[in-house]
Amino acid sequence: MSNAYALLVPPVFNDKYSLMVECLSQDNGYWFLNDIWDIRDSIFEKLNIAVNPQYSKKLDFSIFKNEKLKNEAKYYVSNLIKNEDVKAGTILCYYKKPLELLARYAESRKGLESFAVVLAFDGQAEIFLRKTGIFEEKKRKRYQGVWDGLFSFIRDFYDNRDETEKDVWYAANIPGVKRSAAEISGQNLRISFTEVPVYYREMVKRFIRRLISKRSWSYCVGMSVYIKQFFKMFYEHGYTDGFFEKLTRGDIEKYFLWVIDYHKNHNATYRSKSVSFVRYFIDYIQLAEYPLSPLKDVNRLIYDDDLLKRERAADTFGKVKYIPAPVINQLDASVNDIEPKEFIPVYILLRESGWRGTDILNLRYDNCLDYQWHSGEGRYVGYLCGEITKTGIPLLKIPIRDEAALMVKELADTAATMSTVQNNPERYLFNVYKGKKTGSPLSKVKFTSAIKALIEKKGIRDAAGMLYHFKTHSMRHTRAMEYAGQGMPIGIIQQLLGHCSLQMTLHYAKVSENALYEKWKETEGLGLFHLDIAPSYKADAGSGGINYEKVRNNLDAVKVPFGTCFKPSKVSCKQQSKHCLECSNFCSTKEDAAEYETEIKRITELIKISADLGRSGWVEKNHEYLNELKAILKRIQTEGAVHKNGHLREEQ
Repeated sequence: MSNAYALLVPPVFNDKYSLMVECLSQDNGYWFLNDIWDIRDSIFEKLNIAVNPQYSKKLDFSIFKNEKLKNEAKYYVSNLIKNEDVKAGTILCYYKKPLELLARYAESRKGLESFAVVLAFDGQAEIFLRKTGIFEEKKRKRYQGVWDGLFSFIRDFYDNRDETEKDVWYAANIPGVKRSAAEISGQNLRISFTEVPVYYREMVKRFIRRLISKRSWSYCVGMSVYIKQFFKMFYEHGYTDGFFEKLTRGDIEKYFLWVIDYHKNHNATYRSKSVSFVRYFIDYIQLAEYPLSPLKDVNRLIYDDDLLKRERAADTFGKVKYIPAPVINQLDASVNDIEPKEFIPVYILLRESGWRGTDILNLRYDNCLDYQWHSGEGRYVGYLCGEITKTGIPLLKIPIRDEAALMVKELADTAATMSTVQNNPERYLFNVYKGKKTGSPLSKVKFTSAIKALIEKKGIRDAAGMLYHFKTHSMRHTRAMEYAGQGMPIGIIQQLLGHCSLQMTLHYAKVSENALYEKWKETEGLGLFHLDIAPSYKADAGSGGINYEKVRNNLDAVKVPFGTCFKPSKVSCKQQSKHCLECSNFCSTKEDAAEYETEIKRITELIKISADLGRSGWVEKNHEYLNELKAILKRIQTEGAVHKNGHLREEQ
């Protein structure tokens, strides 16, 4: 072993290499024993790896003369294939030449015993590529990309540091990461900091490290993307190390122009996050007094009105897609024809609950069903129980029909019988028990494909006569509309769907035109409204009520949970991501006290559940909410009404 390598990865190398050989020896030793991998070999079909026989390509690893280097290359490529990071056909087509050149490069490096010591392309590796006559930039970049991936992967494999100290983080190696069922079986499983300038890399890693314990993995991935984009734009325009600390308003204004051009082909949400995420990043590192944070306060760098608007409310409503009644009726009638059969109960629970697909696939067999005593019916009623990862609800419980509860119980009993620590360590209700995805929940993508296949088989068509274009989330929209159509209060729909804000529920809970007309006809027939009557209501302001007749006529007065909203009628609600309690348009009176007491009791129970589950982030967040509720309730009991700008809402 060379001295350089000994300094980089001391004695642990031997233990790690043994682990590498052990991993290659899986699947009956195919990857370790065979130096030639052929796409037509049965192993690809056995592991359900998607390949295209027309390629008829092979990878030959016998070109590596050093045994350790050969196994390192094998280990890297086998991981790409089995984890589907790169399609097998792509690897067999495009990795052959780079691997041949890599073997020749390894021979030219006398004493090279591991690819972990090859650190960058600005040295011998790039010189070697040029010497081989590869001058075409496109090809050279492709070869360098393959090499860089291999060098980084092997270097990380031998690295014994904590995962969050490395430059590439894999979610599976970080305890306590909050991931949805879709993320566990998807591609979004790593955060790479290699694109962040070395000068600022540790600062960014420290910031994201703090976020991981509080926010979902997908949120952290998104945040890292926009921070990397921020630094990339400045460095590409001539800025160098040290610019960030001296950041000025002029620099930020240039950044805004770059953002508009960079995202010119994307919707407004991308441009908005490019500003809001960066502002949050700068704001936090200044509060935490990071050494390299900008000297000028974030409020003097990015103003409130710099925060770009996302999609218009009208556009957002237009994207909410409901499944037409004829289509959903045909799907419901054909549920037993869904293939594979394991997706039948997934469909039923999506229709039953209105939850997201990831929430249903995230159910655990040991706690997904509970029975609560109902005094009115004199019996126990079944409740579906699950963790809602997107909105941070540790345990949401909603009632379900007896037939659905019985189905869930049978599924849970079967899963408990089939599961072991090896094949289902997370105790998923809908688990994959064999193959390369063992221990992962069923795939949401495959569920969607199964429903699309059913639609094609049954010839289920839309109003235009085309095969209906199905999306899983449209089932959630449809369920919300069904709830609203039956007259269910919007606050109850919010809790059933697991929304964090009432505004989000309003996006989904559209009443169908037929139901709207029927309800209108019912009201009209009652003769409740006459033009010769001018009803008025005047509450005693001293008793903590609201003088409704004095409310300015350009304001809405809408009943919302815990009070009344007096938002100007021409202004859209700005509380989609916050609670109404923080809004200056919100008003609470003694009439709302009972709602506060009920919510305080519910949040207290949630805090206990979160603490039992070890979710410290949720405990902290719910404590903040609980304290806010208690403070407002106390003011209501003392003052009668709480309204920040009450005097501005009445005619003078």
